[in-house]
Amino acid sequence: MQFWLARPRGNRHIPAMPRLSWQEVRDRAIRFSRDHAGDRSERAERQTFWNDFFQVFGLRRASIASFEANVRNLEGNVAAIDLLWRGKLLVEHKSFGEDLGIAATQAFTYIEDLTREQRWDEIPRFVLVSDFARFVLYDLEPEEQRDLPLFAGRHIEPHHFTLADFPRNVRHFAFMLGHRDARRRAPCISPAGRRRA
Repeated sequence: MQFWLARPRGNRHIPAMPRLSWQEVRDRAIRFSRDHAGDRSERAERQTFWNDFFQVFGLRRASIASFEANVRNLEGNVAAIDLLWRGKLLVEHKSFGEDLGIAATQAFTYIEDLTREQRWDEIPRFVLVSDFARFVLYDLEPEEQRDLPLFAGRHIEPHHFTLADFPRNVRHFAFMLGHRDARRRAPCISPAGRRRA
């Protein structure tokens, strides 16, 4: 195992963590998918679900991301982001079967709220919405469009997949392992665990 140091965020320093192989990540993702196949209730199971999700990548969620991060909305009321990893990932979670379009709208509204509050270092590159069974991942700064202003003129292509397909989609989360560009740096892992180009 190799160890790496993540860059410090504000006054918080992220401890050195073991770098997992893609096979280890895939094996953990398979276990995660099986363990959470029956999850349904956002209120009862969401925090365990996301703690375990971070563990797939060898990360301790509590040391890098917060549940219920407060943000002030347009009306001046305080709203709570389901999960925020400052500068990296914003997660909006719903109960099983709920509309992920509503979750995405809510997530992007939170980004607008962070912007309005000038919390620049907290604005994430990635947005993930889920209802346990389904995921939609948005990369707000795709490598091929990094020279364009945020949102203006960018084509944001969401990536949809199910919990059962998560092990085949771990490469889209390469940023969780410290890779800058998920698509270029992470090998595609076939269902049999063999690398593909």
